Formats: sequence, structure tokens, C-alpha cells
Amino acid sequence: MSGSDTWWSATRHADRRPLLLARNRIQAQIRAHLAGDGFTEVDPAALQTSPGNETHLHAFGTDAIGTEGTARRMYLHTSPEFAMKKLLAAGETRIHAFAHVWRNRERGALHSPEFTMLEWYRVGQEYCALMQDCVAFLRLAAQAAGAQHLRFRGTTCDPWLEPERLSVADAMQRHANVDLLSSLSADGSADRAALARQAAAAGVRVAHDDTWSDIFSRLLAEKVEPHLGHGRPTLLDRYPVVEAALARPCADNPREAERFELYACGVELANGFGELTDAAEQRRRFVAEMEEKARIYGERYPLDEDFLSALAQMPPASGCAMGFDRLVMLATGAPRIDDVLWVPVG
Repeated sequence: MSGSDTWWSATRHADRRPLLLARNRIQAQIRAHLAGDGFTEVDPAALQTSPGNETHLHAFGTDAIGTEGTARRMYLHTSPEFAMKKLLAAGETRIHAFAHVWRNRERGALHSPEFTMLEWYRVGQEYCALMQDCVAFLRLAAQAAGAQHLRFRGTTCDPWLEPERLSVADAMQRHANVDLLSSLSADGSADRAALARQAAAAGVRVAHDDTWSDIFSRLLAEKVEPHLGHGRPTLLDRYPVVEAALARPCADNPREAERFELYACGVELANGFGELTDAAEQRRRFVAEMEEKARIYGERYPLDEDFLSALAQMPPASGCAMGFDRLVMLATGAPRIDDVLWVPVG
């Protein structure tokens, strides 16, 4: 590739620079907002014992070699979550981070293998408070970018309108005519056959080896997500508990969990939880996730035993992770994530 075709050519940089300066303004506005709300900014280490224990998240691994020459397998984190929850166990009550995180097997208009995650936690507050934070960040981003609307691929979203809030079950019923909860039991087990029949009736392909989670993910991606966040933001709430490995169950229905996602212009921007603090239950879920990862991908990541010990000491809290680069994309109307990264991954 010639120098004139790269992101660092003078011409291309001049085109991108207004977007990058808008990124800086958005970050400064959010930082000021969080500081005014009593948050402390923290800087979690990226190199961790475990990168996270979700089936479909893929990490970058490396060997940390000590002075004696012994190698220890470590990973670049896929989220600062484990480190930040340890800080909550240590006594912090409102913290946030703009953390560089790494996810393998991810590249495209909305994905970079290295990106910035805005993650924040509130001790002693319900997860609904995070939804209000998300709305505030959308508005701050639009304001800092000088935009009336968020934009992506010809679609718009007005961040000043009150968001639509609907449960995953209601969204499935509305957009796919699927009764999702009928395929879930009170003990959290899932009926694959029941969901497969409904998915096939909705015109969604089901393979013989698809799990319940595979079918759910395809229904969500093909039938639900394209309708979310158009005109106004959408808060997709109350995920099935089997799709919320780090969230506590809803008090009124153990089949659902305190998990939501924020959408604008059909793009998922944030993922929030009422945090699970039952260390034994968290261990059980992590083990199940890693068994599934081993089955599908032939690999598994270690559990962070230090994290599980800290979780037993962690107070009730709610937490959220937002794709900061995606927020900047929508506020500036940039078509690709690389357009809003100061130095894109080569």
C-alpha cells in the first residue's frame, strides 16, 4: 500500500481530523459529566490472568516471562470488568474507565480488534440508573459533535427523544411472532425444540446442531435488531437469564435477568447489568460457558480465581459497558470505526 492510501497520509488525515477532534470533545464532555456525578476515573491493567469467560468472545494471548525465564500464559482483556469489580470489593463506589480492550476474530465497519470501552459502575443503585446514564451520554455526544441526530448508513436517531424500553420477550413477540419465554423454564433451562419450531415458522434457518442460544442469537440478529433505535433510542431489557452470564435474575421472573442493551440506528452501543455477586453461581456459569467454548472452538480460558474471591466481597452494584468508538461514529456520522480511531489497527 502506498503512503497516499494509508490513514496517515496528509490528505486522509485532514479528512479524518474533524472526526477525531469531535471524539476528543465527546470524551471530555462525558468525563466532566461523570466527575460531576461523583465518579472516580480508574485505569485497569490490560494484561490479565483471564480475558473473560464468555463463549463467543475471543482473546489475544501472550506469554509473560519472569526474570527467572519461566513463562506464564496471560491475556489482553476483552473488558475491564474483572479488574473494576475488584476495585468495588476494595471499597470504591462509583468508578469509570475509558479502557482499551482487545477482541480477536472481530473486524469490520463496526468492529476493530482493539477499541475503547467506556465502562462504569454504581454501587447500591438499580440497573435502571445506568439506562439514564446511557441516554445522557447519547445527548452529550450529539451536543459535542454539533449534531441534531445520530446517523448510520442512512438511518437516524433523535437522542433527545425518550427511549423506547421493551423486554427481549416483547421484542421477539412483536418482530418475530415468537413466544420466547415459553421455551424457558423457571430453573433457567432452555427448550431448544420449542424455540426451533417457532424460529422456523418465522423464516429463520435452524441447523440440526444449533443450540438454544444459537437460535436465539439468529432470531435477535435477523428479526429484532434491525428494528431497534430508529427515530429514537431503544433500551432492550430483561434478557433471558441463559444469555446473561454476569447478571442477576429479575426478582419477578427467574427466567429473565437484569440485563439491557442500548441501540441507536440499529447499532448496539451498550450492555448493562444488575451485577451478579453470588460467587458460586458465577463460577457455575463460567464453567458452563467454557465447556461450550471448548465444544465449539476447541479452546477455553482460565477462571480468574482472584476475581471470584473478590466477587464474594463485592457489594450490590450495577455496571455498564459502552462501545465508545461506536458512539463517536453515530454522533459524527462516520461510516466506519477506523474513521474515528486516532491510529487504526493496521
